[in-house]
Amino acid sequence: MMNIAVIGYGYWGPNLVRNFSWLEDTHVKYVCDLDENRLEKVHALFPNVEITTTDYQQILDDPEIAAVAVATPVKTHYPLARAALEAGKHVLIEKPMTDKASDAAKLNELARKMNRIIMVDHTFLYTGAVKKIKELVDSGQIGDIYYFDSVRVNLGLFQNDVNVIWDLAPHDLSIMKYIIGKKPVSVSANGVSHVKNNMENIAYLTVFYEDTTFAHFHINWLSPIKVRQILIGGSEKMIVYNDMENTEKIKVYDSGVELNSGDKDALYNTLIQYRTGDMFAPKLDQTEALKSECQHFVDCINKGESPISDGEFGLEIVKILEAAQLSMKQKGENINLDAI
Repeated sequence: MMNIAVIGYGYWGPNLVRNFSWLEDTHVKYVCDLDENRLEKVHALFPNVEITTTDYQQILDDPEIAAVAVATPVKTHYPLARAALEAGKHVLIEKPMTDKASDAAKLNELARKMNRIIMVDHTFLYTGAVKKIKELVDSGQIGDIYYFDSVRVNLGLFQNDVNVIWDLAPHDLSIMKYIIGKKPVSVSANGVSHVKNNMENIAYLTVFYEDTTFAHFHINWLSPIKVRQILIGGSEKMIVYNDMENTEKIKVYDSGVELNSGDKDALYNTLIQYRTGDMFAPKLDQTEALKSECQHFVDCINKGESPISDGEFGLEIVKILEAAQLSMKQKGENINLDAI
C-alpha cells in the first residue's frame, strides 16, 4: 500500500484525494492546506484520510510517504516540488508544471539525481477521447498531420495569478504535443486585457514546426458560450473533438483534398479534388481520466517507468507558455523555443 499526501485542498485537491482513495494500492495519509476551514471538511468526505495539517514539513519528515500530489497555485509548484524531491518523495504536479521553464528544468535535474519520478497533471491525456485520437494517429489512419486547431472559450473564471494563456492553454497544448509527437520550434501570440489587473483575458497562440504542420489556439474568458473543440486535419482523414458532447465526442471524417497539377507553369492546370466520405464516431473508454492518471502515476513509481506526462513533457509545455508570454509583450513576434 503506497502512502500519498495531497498538498492543496482548493479546487483540484478534493478530486485528487477522491481518486487516490479509490485506488486499491494507495492510501491518502495526509491532506495539507494552509486554510484550516478547508481541512475541516476533509474527514466528512474522506474518512480514510488519517491526518490533515497546515504543516508541509510534517509530510516531508514522514518516511512512510512515498509520493506527494501538489495542487496549489502555480507560483508555489517549484518550491513545494523541490522540497518533496529533496525529501525523497515522488511528485505529481498540477499543470502547468512551474511558472518558469528554468525552474521546471531544475526540478527535472533534481528528480534524476534523486532517482524520483515527476509527473505533471495534464489530465486530458488520460481521457478516452484523447487516447482514441492518439490511437488513430499512430495507426496511420489520419495520415500526415496538417494542422491542429483548438478553441477553448467560456465566460470566467478570471484568475488573479495567471492570465488566460497560463490557465486554459496547457490543456490543449498538452493534447497537441501528445498527438503530434514532434517538437515545435517557435511560438507567436497576441492577447489583450479588459480588466484592471492587466491579466490577458483573450489570446491567440500559434505554434510552428519545422515542416508545414501548424497549430493554432483561441482562448478566451469573455465568451458568451462555452466551447471546447479541437480540429485535426490529416492527409487521409480529419478529426473533430468536441468535449462538450455527451456521447459522440470524437468524429472522424473521411474528407480532404487532393492536388493534381499538370503543367507546373500553368496555374489553370492545377486541379483540386475534394474527397467527402463517411463519418464515424468511435467508441470511447469511459473511465474517469483522473482515475486513470492517478493509477498511471502509481504504476510508474512501482515499475520505475517514465510517465506519459513526465517532467520533460511538462517542461516543454512551460517553454511554450513562456514564449507566448514573451511574444505577447512584443506584439506577436515569433519566439524561438530554443531561446527559452
